[in-house]
Amino acid sequence: MIHTLRNIVIEGNTKNGRRFDLFIQSLILLSLISFSLETLPNLDSKTKELLRIFEVISVSIFSIEYLLRVILTKKPLSYIFSFFGIIDLLAILPFYLASGVDLRSIRVFRMFRLFRIFKLLKYNDAIDRVSLAFNSIKKELVVFAVATIFLLYVSAVGIYYCENPSQPEQFKSVFHSLWWAVTTLTTVGYGDMYPITVGGKLFTTFVVFIGMGMVAIPTGLLASAFSKTFNDKTID
Repeated sequence: MIHTLRNIVIEGNTKNGRRFDLFIQSLILLSLISFSLETLPNLDSKTKELLRIFEVISVSIFSIEYLLRVILTKKPLSYIFSFFGIIDLLAILPFYLASGVDLRSIRVFRMFRLFRIFKLLKYNDAIDRVSLAFNSIKKELVVFAVATIFLLYVSAVGIYYCENPSQPEQFKSVFHSLWWAVTTLTTVGYGDMYPITVGGKLFTTFVVFIGMGMVAIPTGLLASAFSKTFNDKTID
């Protein structure tokens, strides 16, 4: 009995296991739709009650699934403190917490229900390939992240000294200038902070070109890693 349940809930490598996975995936999607429907204004009381009943049913099923995984897995603590174990817990926790907190805080707890979308990740083999691809270039990504932080700081300092004398209200400090650095280096450019001096404009042009390179480098790294991972899986 336990072996059969383990194959269905944990392994998912049987016909019933695949059906169980499909059922949980469908329930997650329906739960997210229900969550979105709750935000609609002027919902009648009957609809609200139906959504509440569905929430109780879905949370009950997710809770049973979580308990079964804790009981049936060979290393319960490893599952509980794993990424997906934490996600499974966060997917049901808001329901139980909401009944014992101040009503003003319930909205915050309800937002955590969005963690259910991450439960879908465990049912997709493609996620394994994504994980392998990221792991293969994690050192390069760490170096890139450090370089990005350095460039953000240098850009903020540079634009601060260029624009602060002319726009003291916009570029009040290096910390205020960091927002400009983020939007410029990522080539978003909202337009709420922009240079008006010649030096500031020249510096911005320089930063924009660097920003285009920043977008291209991780894109190239990831494309190469995905290609290699896909080819390795195909060979296997």
